[in-house]
Amino acid sequence: MSKEYQIALTLVKGVGTMLAKNLLLHFGSAEAVFEANYTQLLQVEGIGKKTAEAIMNTDALALAKQEIEFIEKHDIKLLFYTEDDYPKRLKNCYDAPLLLYYKGVANLNQQRVVSIVGTRNATAYGKMLCKQLIEVLKPYNVLITSGLAHGIDAAAHKECVQAEVATIGVLGHGLDRIYPAAHRELAAKMLKNGGLLTEFLPGTNPDRENFPKRNRIIAGMADVTIIVEASLKGGALITAEIANSYSRDVYAFPGRVNDEFSEGCNFLIKTNRAGLINSPMDLIYYLGWDDELSKPKLPVQAQLPLDLTKDERKVAEVLMAAAMSVDELAIHAGLPQSKLAIILLTLEMKGVIIALPGKLFKLA
Repeated sequence: MSKEYQIALTLVKGVGTMLAKNLLLHFGSAEAVFEANYTQLLQVEGIGKKTAEAIMNTDALALAKQEIEFIEKHDIKLLFYTEDDYPKRLKNCYDAPLLLYYKGVANLNQQRVVSIVGTRNATAYGKMLCKQLIEVLKPYNVLITSGLAHGIDAAAHKECVQAEVATIGVLGHGLDRIYPAAHRELAAKMLKNGGLLTEFLPGTNPDRENFPKRNRIIAGMADVTIIVEASLKGGALITAEIANSYSRDVYAFPGRVNDEFSEGCNFLIKTNRAGLINSPMDLIYYLGWDDELSKPKLPVQAQLPLDLTKDERKVAEVLMAAAMSVDELAIHAGLPQSKLAIILLTLEMKGVIIALPGKLFKLA
């Protein structure tokens, strides 16, 4: 029953993502929102008379019940913002969707998640870089996300399928179709080791305005976004800008100055919107992954100073396993980023941890 209420909350006219989150924070669940009376609704920040009336009089629950039948029939999972299986990196983004529709087997909260995007007009150079990237990333047990579009997106997904690396296609439409249709076979193969993800209800068309929304999920789910090839206009640069707005790392491969589909990458690098990588191994270095495969896991108590607070020790113990980003630390240590930032600064001043390129931290 709760799933119907969760879907319904996304269908109420005049209630966007931010208002819905305020409602959840106030009432505790989607079901409680619909059980609230008019006076109770008016007590929620941002909810005025018109919105309260819209919630009281909506037919969203009836519409949601119709969707449940399709979702259950096609084994689609609902990932709600307040639940543990929702992508935690994405949850840290201010405009994260309230509800995601997911079909697949991959863990969306895998320890390392990398987004690979680029032009729809991929050249042989771009496809070669995708192949090299996946080959280098495979030993690090990564999850690769992209948008299942023509060009670099499809090249990245295809290389993942070939190498048996988990990959997620983030869609700009409902899960009742695949767009472009030419990628139906590729999408079917991705389901075996990865999956398909969208914020859009089944039946939603691949309208132009959906794809910038889709791009924020690609950027928000990942620790780092890689731009392989891109022109000065297009979705890849939008994704890079969104990733920057989330304080996520962005890297780009450079290209020839007169190459149309390297202009976007060169621009991102020149304007400090992306770090330059000449090879996939550069990425491994910048992210601090280069020595993690052979790094022994040392006993926790023997390595840490005795004068640490409970939270400082918790963060240090998490870093015993591997270098991590702030987002990863927040997930594994169970601490809000605002509090974590102070703890990291204190640990760095005490000489317990050091900062690495790529906004990572590791034990000193």
